[in-house]
Amino acid sequence: MSYQVIARKWRPQNFDQLVGQNHISQTLQNALKNNRIAHALLFTGPRGTGKTSSARILAKSLRCPKAIDFVPCNVCEECIDISLGKSINVMEIDGASNNGVDAIRELRETVGYMPSSGKYKIYIIDEVHMLSTSAFNALLKTLEEPPEHVIFIMATTEVQKIPQTILSRCQRFDFRSISTRQIADALKNIVEKEGFQADEDALWILARQAEGSMRDSQSLLDQVITFANGPLTRANVVEILGLTDRALLLETLHGLATRDSQLILGVIEKIQTAGYDPALFAKDLLENIRNLLMLKISEDPRRILELPDSEIRYLEGIAADLSEEDIHMLFDMALKGASDIPRSQDPRIVLEMVLLRMAQAPKIASLALLLQQSGASTGNSVSVATPTVKSQIANRSSPAISASPVAAPLVSSAPAHTHEHDPVGLNPQDRWLEFVQKLRTVDALLAAKIESLLFLGEKAKVLELAVPHKMAFLRDQLADASLRSKLQTQLEASFGSGYSFQIQLSKDESVGTSASAMVQQKQKLQADEMAQKVAEHPLIKSAQAGLKGQIKSIKNQQPS
Repeated sequence: MSYQVIARKWRPQNFDQLVGQNHISQTLQNALKNNRIAHALLFTGPRGTGKTSSARILAKSLRCPKAIDFVPCNVCEECIDISLGKSINVMEIDGASNNGVDAIRELRETVGYMPSSGKYKIYIIDEVHMLSTSAFNALLKTLEEPPEHVIFIMATTEVQKIPQTILSRCQRFDFRSISTRQIADALKNIVEKEGFQADEDALWILARQAEGSMRDSQSLLDQVITFANGPLTRANVVEILGLTDRALLLETLHGLATRDSQLILGVIEKIQTAGYDPALFAKDLLENIRNLLMLKISEDPRRILELPDSEIRYLEGIAADLSEEDIHMLFDMALKGASDIPRSQDPRIVLEMVLLRMAQAPKIASLALLLQQSGASTGNSVSVATPTVKSQIANRSSPAISASPVAAPLVSSAPAHTHEHDPVGLNPQDRWLEFVQKLRTVDALLAAKIESLLFLGEKAKVLELAVPHKMAFLRDQLADASLRSKLQTQLEASFGSGYSFQIQLSKDESVGTSASAMVQQKQKLQADEMAQKVAEHPLIKSAQAGLKGQIKSIKNQQPS
């Protein structure tokens, strides 16, 4: 007998062997047990995920004379014929080569005939999206009301090309890309039963290259087994498939994390010797920097990352010595390089410079951790309070630092000046700002119209407002009687009885301030005061002196 490739030999023969499609197999098994199989089913999803195999398994489940609870025996003549695609009662039609209306008309003429044995006659139409428009139209009526003994199962990778009239007559099942971990486990099972030797890392490389397709991974396994002619290792799989060596990528990450320029120079030499594609290497590097961040922030990284345990442990060791900010910076630099490489006349040089630039970049570390380590080394204890501010200190020769200084109080929004007849201690300008801010929660549309008005002052309980020239259109809107009445009501509710307003077109826009400008002024004042408090903090001064750095930025951070 001629050689049978792994993809055919290890094709699933029942729903329990179907990998990564539990939602499909469970639904179909329940439908079989409850006699609720639809007369037309559509299987859609990426290539190599089990659509045609599922159609054959369903056909065997319906037609196998020895089936127990709709589980086919796979040894009877009926099961073997269906598996080989030569059963006279389960007809497989290739939509790509039988896409004309004549083929569908011939199908319509045969559906009326009863099966030669058993209860059902099943039509499996593969790549159904390849049918012509006239062929789809010819299929419509038969698909909607086929004879009771007929079941249509259609499979496609491009469901968007199928007319809605067809989709509405089918029960749709969406197959998903199979996870890398599930593919790797399935390949491990195959090599064990076939008697081959293969490293776990080698199987993970094959699973990753399959991009969610079980059939693609099995075809790659067949290929590397033939070429390797012996045990499968990560090295020979990488060489056979012409891929970037994962070991080299991990070595690169280690060099970047430790800012070891000499190690990166060695990596560059290996890249040049092996002849790796710079664009592909940059893409793989981006993915692995992303993996570092996921390991850093995730409580259960194995749920997110589809990587072998050995690689996860190695990456965890690298991530432990990096701050989240440092990983973000490395990713941004790698992303910039990855976008520059395809546009460069010499992509190799660009990749080399990107790697060296990343290896020499300032390292962002936790100031709190550094202070604690400093305190430990001198025998002193250093305590850092719950952070409300996040600052970064950096210069050319020292690492940037993510700082968590002692909590400093925010600048009070209360103004320093008071008005003699103001019972709450606010001057008219601040009371106007407070009024606009409260109005946003009551009538956002009205607040949006008046927040740009210039506040000129208050005279005898009359608020004088002006419309800026660039927003002259507001004058006509604010002349509306109902809007003025609404504004008057809100004004009296906030300022008190007897208060009113007067609106005019601004004559000099240097006079008066809008509510939105007041907010910006207060925010700047708060930021300046916060910057002064941070700069004068003893821990920050100590860090600046010890690291010879300077404050780069200060950001508000909500306490955890």
